[in-house]
Amino acid sequence: MKVNVYSIEGKVKGEIDLPDIFEEEFRPDLIKRAVISSQTARVQPWGPDPMAGKRTSAKSWGSGRGAAKVPRIKNGSRAAFVAHTVGGRKAHPPRPQKNYHEKINIKERRFAIRSAIAATLNSEAVKNRCHKLDNVAEVPLIVEDELATIRKTKETRRVFQNLGIYDDIERAKKGRHIKAGKGKMRGRKYRTPKGPLIVVAEDKGIGLGGRNHAGLDIVSAQNLNAELLAPGTQPGRLTVFTTSAVEKLGGLFQ
Repeated sequence: MKVNVYSIEGKVKGEIDLPDIFEEEFRPDLIKRAVISSQTARVQPWGPDPMAGKRTSAKSWGSGRGAAKVPRIKNGSRAAFVAHTVGGRKAHPPRPQKNYHEKINIKERRFAIRSAIAATLNSEAVKNRCHKLDNVAEVPLIVEDELATIRKTKETRRVFQNLGIYDDIERAKKGRHIKAGKGKMRGRKYRTPKGPLIVVAEDKGIGLGGRNHAGLDIVSAQNLNAELLAPGTQPGRLTVFTTSAVEKLGGLFQ
C-alpha cells in the first residue's frame, strides 16, 4: 500500500510503501490485554508491617466481669490489639505479597502491537478517540526524517501547524483539568488528554523540541508498545511516522 510522504512544510514530497505490519488483523481484545499488562507491571505492591497494631501487652480479662472479652492494656481498661480498637491492627490489610501483574504471552504482545499499529491507519478509529483531524491530510501521517532533528519548541510548533496536528495538541491543552479525589494531593494534580504520537527511527532532538507540547508523546520505533498506541486500551491514536521509522517497523514485532 502506497501513501504520501510529507515535508515539514506540510507539502507532498513523495510516496512510500507501507510494510505488511500496517495490514495486520484488528484485535481490540488483544490490544486491551497488552495495555493492561503494561499498566499492571508498574504497580508496586505495598502493605503494612505484619506486626502493626500487635505490639502490645493487652490481654483479655475473660468472662464474669460484665465487660467484653476483648484484649485490654495492662493497668487500664482501654481495648487494644483487635481490629476495631484505637491503634489496633487492620482487619484485612493489603498484602505486599500479592502479585498484581496481568501477564501476557510474548507472541500475543507482539501481535497486539502490530494490530495497534495497523489501527492508526483506520480514520474512523482515530475519530472515535476524539482526535482533531480537520487539517490533517491523512492518517497515519508519514513525514520526512528531518522532523527528528528539530530541537526547539518554537520550530516544532510551526511544523505541527504545517502538518495540521497542532489542533489536536491545542485540544489536549484545553482539556487539562484538576483531578477529583486525593490523587491531586499526591503529586498527580492534573490530568491531560492524550494528543498525537510521533514515532521516529532515532531521536536526534525532537524529544527536546516536543516535550513542552500538551499530550504529545515521542518514541523510537523499537520502543513502541501497546499502551502508547492505544492509551486507555482504546486503539486508533493519531500517529506521525518518519520515513525511517516506517522502514524500521517492517522488521520489528514479528
